[in-house]
Amino acid sequence: MIYFTSDEHYGHQNVIKFCKRPFSSCIEMREEMIKRHNSRVKSGDLTYHLGDMFWKDTNIDEALEIISRLNGNHYYIYGNHEEVMERSLELRSKFVWCKDIVTLRKTEFSPKIVLCHYAMLVWPGSHSGNWQLYGHSHGELSKGVPDTSIVSKLNSIDVGVDCHNYYPVSLEEVAQKIKAKQNVSGWTKHYCIACNHEFSNYSKLDEVCSRCLERMVTK
Repeated sequence: MIYFTSDEHYGHQNVIKFCKRPFSSCIEMREEMIKRHNSRVKSGDLTYHLGDMFWKDTNIDEALEIISRLNGNHYYIYGNHEEVMERSLELRSKFVWCKDIVTLRKTEFSPKIVLCHYAMLVWPGSHSGNWQLYGHSHGELSKGVPDTSIVSKLNSIDVGVDCHNYYPVSLEEVAQKIKAKQNVSGWTKHYCIACNHEFSNYSKLDEVCSRCLERMVTK
């Protein structure tokens, strides 16, 4: 199984107030998020952390203890609060890799997925249906922040803990959420009349297929 999460902010007392998290202390938040993680993620599962896992003044030993208690194999996308990760090579070594941005290959549930700490209006392959997962915003982008891109509305999701009841979200759940957004929007898929290549992100029929330069039709 593949899971995604972001913005745990272990060790950050003020995030409880800022994000109205239902915890009385950092200790309670830490213990409950570890419990919820392990209730879903099992040994051998993959978890992609999309940044800001540890708050800047978290003790290195505490951070090492936390990652040692979390089930699964862990991958890391850097966020904007990475002081703890930056000062500990040992901590970084607990992740399979640590990167700024990455594109995951297609699966039976999804096209390619671009992982970045920040929400993007466009990303590699966004024009042909690739998805983008992000964090950073603590759910605020889903509350009516203006967004000019229909692609980013339909094919990207905030996987931060504040959006998913402090659980990691599975790839299957991501696929269901994106499909549900597309269905609600009444989004029309378009296809090339020559090679039948799908262009689910276009709203205009005067666009052309990048494969054979023919116009698209609706099915």
